[in-house]
Amino acid sequence: MADAQKTELWHRWRKGEPIHEISRAIGERRTAIYTVLYRHGGFTPPERKRSSRALTLVEREEISRGLSAGHSIRAIARSLQRSPSTISREIGRNGGRHRYRAMQADTHAWERARRPKLCRLAQNGKLRVLVAHKLALDWSPEQVSGWLKRTYPDDETLHVSHETIYKSIFIKARGVLKKELQKHLRTRRCFRQSHE
Repeated sequence: MADAQKTELWHRWRKGEPIHEISRAIGERRTAIYTVLYRHGGFTPPERKRSSRALTLVEREEISRGLSAGHSIRAIARSLQRSPSTISREIGRNGGRHRYRAMQADTHAWERARRPKLCRLAQNGKLRVLVAHKLALDWSPEQVSGWLKRTYPDDETLHVSHETIYKSIFIKARGVLKKELQKHLRTRRCFRQSHE
């Protein structure tokens, strides 16, 4: 599915349109729509953005030109107003002085930045056990979140939002809470419905 179609899919999903209408509007099979929604648990994936501190493609092209012209790392860093260590690391992780290519380096940097960030439930075993126990008792994620705040008011490491709990159940890639806990939710859905 093309990026433009995915953008349209998520826009329509947030508006609350049913899968068959989204399918007709973007010209894809219902199963393709369902697969995308299921993979993300019904939550719109965050838009990827580069860090303002990361090197840009223009800067990488300047590095490539500087290397071709035989300039030193310090001279290249000075022209870009960057630290020499930043330029040195960039060159080193992308083939060295003789094999550095700006486009390739930029693509690799974008891919390296894709690594998933761990949510609070993935980082805190005690919190994960508490949440799983309450969900197994058929508590809703909202009830679990509220209970944690009342029971541990001075320990913010044991606070978690109900949205994080839902995401940890529905988003398969997270793998934080067991899929079996999904059957304890009141709706029995396999992904979160849009709430806009």
